[in-house]
Amino acid sequence: MRRRRTLPATLAALAATSLLLTACGSDDGGGGDDDKIKGADDASSAPPSPKESEKGVERPEIDFPSYAKNEFEGPTTGDPKKDAVLADNAERINSIDDAIFKGTTDTEALSFYSTGEALVSAKEFIDGYIEANDKWAGVTRYFDRTVSFRDDGAAVVIYCSDESGSVISQNPESEKLPDEPGSARAYVLYNTRLEQNEDGVWQTTNVISKRGAEQCAP
Repeated sequence: MRRRRTLPATLAALAATSLLLTACGSDDGGGGDDDKIKGADDASSAPPSPKESEKGVERPEIDFPSYAKNEFEGPTTGDPKKDAVLADNAERINSIDDAIFKGTTDTEALSFYSTGEALVSAKEFIDGYIEANDKWAGVTRYFDRTVSFRDDGAAVVIYCSDESGSVISQNPESEKLPDEPGSARAYVLYNTRLEQNEDGVWQTTNVISKRGAEQCAP
């Protein structure tokens, strides 16, 4: 069975902003009950609501089908500013999958959490699913998410994903999910730049990714 696709890497854009790829874990950086995926009751696909950026901002709804879930480990740091960045990072990830499930890039959430090169690459990624008439099923785990801040006020979020528990399928509701750990190719390292807009939302502006990254594999 096929594993999840990886977002296109926008290397040129990130080189211009001197956003360097570093290791994960650095100090800074419907259906009924029978249709539910294993572990779906253990954690929500939605991260905790942002603290710093939520005031006065009406956020778009993001809904996942019962057969899919994004799981975010260690969502809070105790630092309100970092937690707001991590919350919007998680919602950006969710907004991409929300668009995949809806079968369109014309969603409110997608442009709410992404802008610039990150929005372009997200649409390219989603279009790949739409053109193939694909969705995905299972659990994708996001972990070792770290935040640092640049002198220009932007935030950098570096994190890993584990796609070993999810698969691409044209019939995701009936897809048999993996029951064995995936190969190193199932682990992806992401390095993202976020900038806070006038509404206080931390929008992702640039992304690079590396599949099979040693920093993320067990």
